[in-house]
Amino acid sequence: MTRMKWSPGRIITEVVMVLLSLLFLYPLFLTIINSFKSFGEVMTDVIALPKSLTFSNYTYVWEFINYPRLFMNNLVITVVGLVGIVLISSIAAYKLARTKSKLSGILYFICIMPMLIPFQSIMLTVLQISKSFHLSESTWGLGLLYWGFGAPLAVFIYHGFVKGIPAEIDESATIDGASGFRLFFSVIFPLLKSVTTTIVIIDVMWIWNDFLLPLLMVNGSPDTKTLTLVAYTFVGQYTSDWQYAMTAMVMAVLPSIVVFIFLQKYIVKGVVAGAVKG
Repeated sequence: MTRMKWSPGRIITEVVMVLLSLLFLYPLFLTIINSFKSFGEVMTDVIALPKSLTFSNYTYVWEFINYPRLFMNNLVITVVGLVGIVLISSIAAYKLARTKSKLSGILYFICIMPMLIPFQSIMLTVLQISKSFHLSESTWGLGLLYWGFGAPLAVFIYHGFVKGIPAEIDESATIDGASGFRLFFSVIFPLLKSVTTTIVIIDVMWIWNDFLLPLLMVNGSPDTKTLTLVAYTFVGQYTSDWQYAMTAMVMAVLPSIVVFIFLQKYIVKGVVAGAVKG
C-alpha cells in the first residue's frame, strides 16, 4: 500500500475544499439548530445555539401539516417520475446509441437540447397544457410532468454509457432468440445498473425537494401539496413562524438526504463510467 504524498499544493487544495464544504453546509446547519429553538430565540439570535432543545416544534409540525399524508404525496410523485424517466430514457438512449445514422444524431441532439432551456421561460405554457390535459392538482399528473423535464439529462448519461457496451452482446443475444424488449431488459438493462443508480439518486434529490413546479401544479389543494410547499405556508406577509418553517424544511429534506448518504458513492462512479465509456 503506497502512501499518499502531501505536497504543498495538495494541502492547499484540501484546505480550500474543506472551507468550501463548510461554507455550503453552513445554511443547513443554521436551519437545523433553529428548528430546535422557540420563536423568541430565533428572533433574538439566529446564529446562536439553542439554549434548550425544543422538540415540540417537530410534534406540532407533524400534526399541523399531516406529515404522513404529505410524505405519501412526495413518494407518489417521486416514484412515478423516477419510473418514467428511467424507462423512457434508457430505452431511447439505447436505440439512439445503436442506430448509426445522421437522423439518430439529430434526434439525440433534440432529446438533450431541453437541458439548455430555462424552466422559467416555459413554465406558463407548461401550466396551460397541464390544465388542458387535467394533469394539474394531481400528484400523479405532476409525476408525469417530471418525465419530460428529467429525460434529457438521463438520455445524455445513458447514451454515453451504452456506447461503451459492445454491440456483439446484442448479436449474441439475438442469435440465442432474444429480440426487442427482451433483449433490452434481459441483457442490456442489467448492465446499466451503476448509471441507473446515479440517475435515480440525482432525480430523487431533485424531484423530492423541488419547489417551483409543485407550486404551479399542486398548490391549490391541501390534499395534493408536497412537503416543500407546506414549509412555505409558515412564512406570511405580516407574521412568520420561522421555527416551524425551519422544522418543516428539515422534515421535508431529511428523506432525500438519507438516500443520498447511503448511495452517494454511486453518483461519481456512474457518471465517471458513463463519461469514460462515452
